[in-house]
Amino acid sequence: MALWGGRFQAGSSDMFKQVNDSLPFDYVMASEDIFGSIVWSRALVKAGVLTEQEQGQIEASLSALKSDAEQGNIDFSASPEEDIHSFVEAYLTEQLGDLGRKLHTGRSRNDQVATDFRLWVKNHLASLKQDCINFMGALLQCANRHQDAIIPGYTHLQRAQPVYFAHWSLAYVEMIKRDISRIDDLIERMNQCPLGCGALAGTTFAVDRENIAQELGFASPCLNSLDAVSDRDFVLELLFVGSTSMMHLSRLAEDLIFYNSGEAGFLQLGDDVTSGSSLMPQKKNPDALELMRGKCGRVFGNLQALLVTMKGLPLAYNKDMQEDKEGAIDTVNQWHICLCIGVEVLNSMHVNEQATRKAAQQGYANATELADYLVEKGIPFRTAHDLSGQAVVAAIAKGQALEDMSIDDLKNIHSSIESDIYDWLQLEAVLNKRNQLGGTSKQTVTQALYLELENWDNIK
Repeated sequence: MALWGGRFQAGSSDMFKQVNDSLPFDYVMASEDIFGSIVWSRALVKAGVLTEQEQGQIEASLSALKSDAEQGNIDFSASPEEDIHSFVEAYLTEQLGDLGRKLHTGRSRNDQVATDFRLWVKNHLASLKQDCINFMGALLQCANRHQDAIIPGYTHLQRAQPVYFAHWSLAYVEMIKRDISRIDDLIERMNQCPLGCGALAGTTFAVDRENIAQELGFASPCLNSLDAVSDRDFVLELLFVGSTSMMHLSRLAEDLIFYNSGEAGFLQLGDDVTSGSSLMPQKKNPDALELMRGKCGRVFGNLQALLVTMKGLPLAYNKDMQEDKEGAIDTVNQWHICLCIGVEVLNSMHVNEQATRKAAQQGYANATELADYLVEKGIPFRTAHDLSGQAVVAAIAKGQALEDMSIDDLKNIHSSIESDIYDWLQLEAVLNKRNQLGGTSKQTVTQALYLELENWDNIK
């Protein structure tokens, strides 16, 4: 049942229906559309359009449809309707006759879809926030299991300075915390209701938009009808927040793919998140992590696609904006899947602490400690930096680690170096001197981990 057929003498072509119809994907908003229609029917009673009895019939019929939709009892693919809005209205008209045709009084698909989509995004942001909390918990539990593990820290993918594995985990916890805060910000910013704004200019019927917004769970109604029906900032923000979070997941995946490689050998991934080779029996591939990394690209594409779509649109509604939904639905699905599989990866992962410790002792990662030691002897840091670099060159020439060089060789670098230098160059000493807030000493990392675990317990 087309909602706009009176002006037309011929029906739509099959090809036009393929490009125009959105029910194949916007059926996911069935619950939101029905909820909005129930609230609208109540508003029409107060506006004098429906009687209490008529509204009761409409609400009962819509509630039954909502229950069927949420239980998966409806085959939307078998429907000839154009979109979820016409599907619901066709159902209501079939059930109630002309009474069903009254529901759309004073309402446009423009404010209807804007309301449905906001409700759908709000609902999914709440579940995605919980997904992020679960993923953060898996990171914290992984850190807790391996509190004594030491790994090389990298810059430019070159060994730089050693860090505790828990410190690495907590770095990603900080990223996920920012993702959660962005979700909260978006929920607050998009918490306005478009319903009652009509096609673009408002409605002539005396509906109480404040009450409509309250019943639908919004903080307030949208203040400008033109903006209300044509705004898709909330979708763009959803796509941006999803893209940023997926970027964090992709970076973590890249780290773990490298740590899992034969060249690093820092950890083993569980059988349940890896696959084998159809040809090479020995292979155990990090497919879950590679797919997390790969899906990041399609999510970025969804954001870029909608930005390009929106950039040239005049006010108010244009059918181009129907392109907002498939990318948003896909982003929500991929983001959810990646957060969930990320939990499984972290829960099944085992860190090889002997291998990580050995790697952390290599690459002259304690060269900065030698420079700091010389600073303690009164040598300017830039000079100390140069001297430490010379020591590394000498150690490489001898095929030794800095801590294995003789005191005489070290004194050749600078006469102020004494035997206490060896205490500075030991792995735990390198770590534990970094005991300022945010550093990677055992004390600071343990305190940070326990604080985050406590906070997580309060929000999970």
